[in-house]
Amino acid sequence: MNLKCLVVDDEPLAREVILSHISKIDGLELVAECDNALKAFDILKKESVDLIFLDIQMPKLTGIEFLKVLNPKAQIIFTTAYREYALESYELNVADYLLKPISFHRFLKAVNRVLDVQHEEASITQEPQDSLRSDEPHIFLKADRKMVKVYLKDILYIESLKDYVRIKLPGKEVISLQKISFLEEKLPEDCFIRIHRSFIVPINKIEAFSNSAVEIGGTEIPIGRNYKDAVLEQLNSSKSIL
Repeated sequence: MNLKCLVVDDEPLAREVILSHISKIDGLELVAECDNALKAFDILKKESVDLIFLDIQMPKLTGIEFLKVLNPKAQIIFTTAYREYALESYELNVADYLLKPISFHRFLKAVNRVLDVQHEEASITQEPQDSLRSDEPHIFLKADRKMVKVYLKDILYIESLKDYVRIKLPGKEVISLQKISFLEEKLPEDCFIRIHRSFIVPINKIEAFSNSAVEIGGTEIPIGRNYKDAVLEQLNSSKSIL
């Protein structure tokens, strides 16, 4: 699902730069652009918006005044030429604060920060089993512009790829923009164990282990030095492997 964007800036050239950046990023969809906050009010009455790129110094109503009055549900990224508003902007809980001229690299970093928040809030749901449900425990992960259901019982291992994770499944894999630390918190700790800064594995899939690695489905996965003691203690306990 794309993030629907609104650009609010009274400088035509500044809007052009932001529009150009938006066009280069999969997952962003421009809903509208306008040159003042009052027009933005009207747009938000008609359109659903997830992310607003908001200038601060504008005629009629500043971006900060607009934000205080409206308190929109959308994420806000301030775009401004003035550093002195940085402290006040963060007190308003904005996602980021971009100084003009805005480079694409810095713009992308701000957008990824918003995407991380979106994923933490919505990308994972785990539904408990009960007598009325036959569905098994699972997670939803955003991959290839859609939410993909991954059953916990099918996970062979999870690998961190910096800002992404690779979920290895029998015969396939799912790659999602997600932090491995967030998955570590959400997955049931009695079923999954972090063995390395880059790997989480399901305990019941471990076929063999040594002081330096575990083996799952013929793949050897390293045990990190900082995780070694805790991992070996759990794997050597009678409750770890059934």
